[in-house]
Amino acid sequence: MAALRIGIAGLGVVGGALLRLLLLDSRRFSDAGVDVKVTAISARNRKRDRGVDISAVTWFDDPVALARSDDIDVFVELMGGADGPAHAAVAAAIAAGKHVVTANKAMLAEHGAELARAAEEEGVSLLFEAAVAGGVPVIRAVRSGAAVSRIDEIAGVLNGTCNYILTEMAEQGLDYAEALEAAQRLGYAEADPTFDVGGIDAAHKLVVLGMVGFGVDTPLSDVAVEGIERIGREDVRFAEMLGYEIRLIAIGRRVEAGLEMRVHPALVRADHPIAQTRGADNIVLIKSVPGGDLTLIGPGAGPGPTAAAVSADIISVARGVKGPVMRAPARTLERVRPLGPDEQLSRCYLRLTLADAPGAIAGVAQALADHGISIDSLIQPSVGEHASEADVAASVIVTTHVAPVGAVRAAVDAIAARAFCRGAPRLIRIEDFGD
Repeated sequence: MAALRIGIAGLGVVGGALLRLLLLDSRRFSDAGVDVKVTAISARNRKRDRGVDISAVTWFDDPVALARSDDIDVFVELMGGADGPAHAAVAAAIAAGKHVVTANKAMLAEHGAELARAAEEEGVSLLFEAAVAGGVPVIRAVRSGAAVSRIDEIAGVLNGTCNYILTEMAEQGLDYAEALEAAQRLGYAEADPTFDVGGIDAAHKLVVLGMVGFGVDTPLSDVAVEGIERIGREDVRFAEMLGYEIRLIAIGRRVEAGLEMRVHPALVRADHPIAQTRGADNIVLIKSVPGGDLTLIGPGAGPGPTAAAVSADIISVARGVKGPVMRAPARTLERVRPLGPDEQLSRCYLRLTLADAPGAIAGVAQALADHGISIDSLIQPSVGEHASEADVAASVIVTTHVAPVGAVRAAVDAIAARAFCRGAPRLIRIEDFGD
């Protein structure tokens, strides 16, 4: 049987790791019972040292030309970017009857439904295990579970950069800027970390999981997204005092009113697996009927785990694995608008800075009551020996019972407008998984 011929577009950190794995450690594939051969590659810089001899591999300056080449059976896209060369090359590969393996969550979030339909019409595979949670086999688990069960919830930590930053803030007492700098120094965060810390990266992954798990095609613009940039060291410390950790969570959940698709910081009980996921690891919880609950934890990024996930997809192609790209044929994907942020229900944490004046606490309680918000707890915590007495007196932490998030935001705006309020109030949701 002839070897499966692989073309790789994009030889950055992940692409380089995959190339070395295929060329220098091919025994891993033969041990899995498949025969693969790299026949073509493409990247922006032909002269860059990839740590392996590529002289025998055909070079393409144009990834679209590589995607159409008669000398490949599988096109591996590792360039990144929602549009441009990545999307054009993947579409060209599918049209030319090539199987496609990609790690590009941004492209899938924007064009996944369209590409899945094209792949199914052409009778080729479109596999993307590495697009979500790196080396954690989330896509495979969700796709398999959705085939026989109704998935009601997919939730977890999908961005290792944010998880590392929040872990450092909690364990080392760093403020946000210091923790971000540490993440950049170690290579966990890009020089421009906006997509990570702003929640966009996690939202891309959630959209992909929504297609696979719920059978919905949700535009990224309809996903409620909030990043971690405004989380303060005080919030991390107060959360710990209340028995919580702060995590950037991504949630897709069926509720009585419809479907929630949201990414935001949240207080999570310290004894919950999500809160206990440290550093750059990812965690995904899947709730299904009748399948039950499944928890997956592992490295969410990095060249090794991601290249391993891409390799697993290549092996699946070699073994002739068939089936819909998503949970069901792509033509059945529903275009669904999830509930907006103000329509969602949640408990909330509020950090308020109040003047030491008569009636300030009563004013807070009245503003919340006016908007139908019930208070669970209201405390004035000590923030530690390094805080000034004025800071200690001014800090008020309120936790609410479950309420519409829109109503809580309106109450917070009303509090911010009062003369006794100093500075911008902080609102973070409380996510009591399973309660």
